[in-house]
Amino acid sequence: MKSFNEQSLKEQLAEIEAGKKKYAHGGNLRQLAERAGCPSSEVVDFSANINPLGPPSWLQQEVVRALSDVDRYPDPECSELTLTACEKFSVWPTECVAGNGASELIWAISRVGRLKRAVIPVPCYVDYERSCKLAGLKTEHIPLDPQRNFAPDFETLSSFLDSSPALVFLAQPNNPTGTAFDPQELTALAQKHPDSRFVIDESFADFVPGLKRLAGQRPPNVITIVSMTKFYAIPGLRLGLAFASPDIIMEIKNALPCWSVNILAQRVGLRCLRDEEYERRTIETTTRLRDDLVRGIQEIPGIRALPSQANFMLCQVQRVGMDAGGLIEHLINNRVAVRHCDNFDGLDSTYFRIAVRTEQENRVLLDGLRSFSGMSVSTPKKNKVPALMIQGTCSNAGKSILAAAFCRIILQDGYKVAPFKAQNMSLNSYVTEDGLEMGRAQVTQAAACKLAPDVRMNPVLLKPGSDIGSQVIVMGKPVGNMKVQKYVEYKPTAFEAVKKAYDSLSEEVEVMVIEGAGSPAEINLKQHDIVNMAMADYAEAKVLIAGDIDRGGVFASLAGTMDLLEPDERKLVCGFLLNKFRGDASLLTPAFDFTLDHTGKPVLGTIPYINDLGLPDEDSVSFKEDLKKSGSKGKRKDSVDIVCIDLPRISNFTDIDSLKGEPDVNLRVVDKASDLGKPDAIILPGSKSTLSDLSHLRESGLAEAIAALRDKTVIVGICGGFQMLGQYISDPDEIETGGSAEGLGLLPLQTTLAPEKTLTRTVGMHSQSKKEVVGYEIHHGTTEPLLPTVRAAIVPQGITGGVSVSRALGFGSKSGLIWGTYLHGVFDADEFRRWFIDFLRKRKGLPKLGRVQSVFNMEEGLDRLADVVRRNVDMRAVYTALGLGG
Repeated sequence: MKSFNEQSLKEQLAEIEAGKKKYAHGGNLRQLAERAGCPSSEVVDFSANINPLGPPSWLQQEVVRALSDVDRYPDPECSELTLTACEKFSVWPTECVAGNGASELIWAISRVGRLKRAVIPVPCYVDYERSCKLAGLKTEHIPLDPQRNFAPDFETLSSFLDSSPALVFLAQPNNPTGTAFDPQELTALAQKHPDSRFVIDESFADFVPGLKRLAGQRPPNVITIVSMTKFYAIPGLRLGLAFASPDIIMEIKNALPCWSVNILAQRVGLRCLRDEEYERRTIETTTRLRDDLVRGIQEIPGIRALPSQANFMLCQVQRVGMDAGGLIEHLINNRVAVRHCDNFDGLDSTYFRIAVRTEQENRVLLDGLRSFSGMSVSTPKKNKVPALMIQGTCSNAGKSILAAAFCRIILQDGYKVAPFKAQNMSLNSYVTEDGLEMGRAQVTQAAACKLAPDVRMNPVLLKPGSDIGSQVIVMGKPVGNMKVQKYVEYKPTAFEAVKKAYDSLSEEVEVMVIEGAGSPAEINLKQHDIVNMAMADYAEAKVLIAGDIDRGGVFASLAGTMDLLEPDERKLVCGFLLNKFRGDASLLTPAFDFTLDHTGKPVLGTIPYINDLGLPDEDSVSFKEDLKKSGSKGKRKDSVDIVCIDLPRISNFTDIDSLKGEPDVNLRVVDKASDLGKPDAIILPGSKSTLSDLSHLRESGLAEAIAALRDKTVIVGICGGFQMLGQYISDPDEIETGGSAEGLGLLPLQTTLAPEKTLTRTVGMHSQSKKEVVGYEIHHGTTEPLLPTVRAAIVPQGITGGVSVSRALGFGSKSGLIWGTYLHGVFDADEFRRWFIDFLRKRKGLPKLGRVQSVFNMEEGLDRLADVVRRNVDMRAVYTALGLGG
C-alpha cells in the first residue's frame, strides 16, 4: 500500500502536468523541432502570431547603440518610452506604465484592485485565467457563441456583473478568434458597472486598420494593455504597455518588480513607437496576406476559416469523427507548426489557429492542408539555379574581376555557368552579334564562361550623359534619357525586364555568377534597389561581400556593411573576400576572428594584388588610376610613347587595352596640357558627351596642345574622339546638350548627332595598311567629309575602289598622320596593331619589329586569374554554400 505522501506527490505532479497543458502557448520552437525531428530553423512556425515582416530593419543598430549603456541600470520608470507612448495615444504621462511584456502586466493587474472574482469570456488568451488563479481570484467563464463568430455578448456579460463587481478580461481583437467588438459597447458597459474593472487587451489591435483604440479614450475603470511583442516582432525582448487612470497605474507599478524592462527593450520600444512607415507597411502587408490565405483555405474541403480582423485566424476541421490532431501531426511531419486550440476553454479539439506568415510560408501551409485533405498541392516552385553573387563594400572593390574569376573556376570544375549583372552603370559598352548593347564587364565574364556575349547577362545598362542623368538601355536597346527621379519611377519596369532576363538565362546553365553594384548598404538607394540585395533575394543567391584591403579600413567596411543590412539580407551573406592584399595574410588572423565574432560570417578568401592580368579594367576609375600612376611601360628601351587623352565622360576606354600588353609601347593617360609632352601618338577616345568633353579640352588647354602637334604626332580619334577631330559638331535634336560647336579642326569633317543609334558589329580594312580590323559601332548620328580630298581611313571588308561617304567607317588625312573611326576595338586585331606600332617606330627612327609581339587574348589572363583566386579562396565552403557539395 502506497503512503499518503507518495500518493500526494503523484497527484501534485499530475496536477502540474495538467496545468502545463492547459496553459501552454504557441511558439515553443524547441518542442516543435523535437516533434518535427529537425533543427528549429527548419520549422515554419504558424503557432505564434508574430508580424510576418519580421523586426524593423533598424533593430540591430538600435540594440548595438543601447549596449553601450548596458553597464548601467535601466530607467525604472521607463520615462522616455512611456512619454512617447502617451504622445502617440494622447494620454497624460501619469496614465501609462511599461512592463516586461503584456503577460507581466496581466499578472500585476490581477493582483491589484481588491476584487474577489474575475469574469472571462472564453475562448481567450489562457494567461488571463492563470494569472487570476495565482492571484487568488475566483474565475468565472462566459462561453462565446460560435454561431456569432465568438463575438462578446455584452448583455450576458452585464448580467454577470449585476450581483458583484469583478475583474473582466476582453481582448480587442480576441485571441484565438480574431474577432473585434464595438468599443462604444464596452464603454457603455464600463459606465454601467463602475465598481468593476475592465482589462482590454489590445495586443493585436495594431494589426486592425481603422480600429478605434481604447488606450486613449477609456472610462476610469478600464485598463488597456498594448503588446509591442507581436506587432514589432520582438518577442525575445519582451515589452508591453498599460494605460489606465493615474491611481490604477500607481497600483500596477507597486505590483511590478523594479527594473523589469531592460535598457534594450526601452530603446527599441521608443524607436518602434516612432516608426510610422513600418506600421503602415505592416498593416498593408498583413491584410493582403491574410485575405490571400483565407481564399486559399476556402478552397480546401473539410476545413473552415473563421472571419478574423487580426494577423491570425481560427480554423476548424469539419469532418465527421475527425479532430485537428491528425492534421496537426501531418503538418508537423512536414515541418509546419500550427496552434492546436484544445486547451482553450470554449473550444474543442477540432479547432486550430494559424498565424499569417510570408507569402512563401503561407503557400507551404496551404500545400500541407491540401495534401491532408487529399487534394493535389500547388505546382512546386521550381528551384532556382544555384547562384553566387559578388557584392562589394564600395565601387571599384574588384567585383567584376572576382566575378570573372569565379565564372572561370566554376567552368573549370565542370559546371555550365553564366554571368549576370542586373544593372550596369558604365560608359564602357559592347555590341553583340545581334546588334544589341551591353556592358563590357559582362563580356569579359562571358569569355570566362566561354560563352558568347548575350544582353540577358546585363539587361539594364545606364550610360551617364551628365551628373544627374543617363541614357537607359534595356535588353540592348535605348528606351530614353532619364534624370534620376524619372529613372527611379521607371525602375519597377526595369526590374521586371531584369527578372525575365535572369529567369531565361538561368534556365540554360547549372550555376549563375551575379555581380552587384556599388555597395548593398547605400541606404539612399536601397529603397529602389534592383541590382544588389533585391536581386540576390530574387535569385536566392549566396552573397560574398568583397572589400578592397589596399584602400585601408576594410574590416570596418565589412562590419559596417553588415550592420546596415536588414536581417533577411544578412542571411543571404555566406562570407567575405579581401581583395588586392599585399603582405603576409597570416597577420590578419586576429581581424578574421573579430569579423566572425562581430558579424557571424567568415572571411573565405584573401586575394593578393594581381599585376598585369591582361584583362579589361573594371571601370574607368581603375583604368585611369593604373595608367596615371606609372603608365603602361614597355619592356624594351626602344619603345614608342602613346598618350590617351582623359575625358570627363570617357567611354569604351578598353579600346586601348590591347596596346597595354605590347612590349614596345609606353602608354599614358593625360588630363593636363603640361603632361602631354611630345608623344609618338595621341588617341582621343570615345565620349558619352562629345560636346561637353570638347569644351573641356578647350578649357584645359589640351585642345590647343594637341593641335600644335598635328604635323609631328599621329593623332587618332575613336567614336566621340573621331567626331572631335572635325570642323563642326551639331546637335539639333538635343541628343546631348543641343546646339553646335567647332571641332578641333584637324580633319575637314562635319558631324550631326541624330536620335537613331547605330549599333553594329563590323569587319573592315584599314586603307593605308590593308590590314583587317574588327570591332563594333555605338554612336548617334553621322560624320561626313566637307572636302573631296579627305580619305576613307577604314572601309567595310570586301569593298574595293572608291568608297562612298555612307560606307566609310572612318576618315583621315592624306599623310595618314591624322585619322579617326567609329570602330571600337580597332586596335584589337593583332596584325593591324603591330603595323600601327611599327608605323610609329619607323617615324621615330626605330627599326620595325615586324612580327606580332603580343596576342590580344583574354584566355591566358582568365586562367591566371582563376588560378590565383582558387588558391586563395575556400572554394569548398563556397560550393557548400551553393549546395553543390565541396
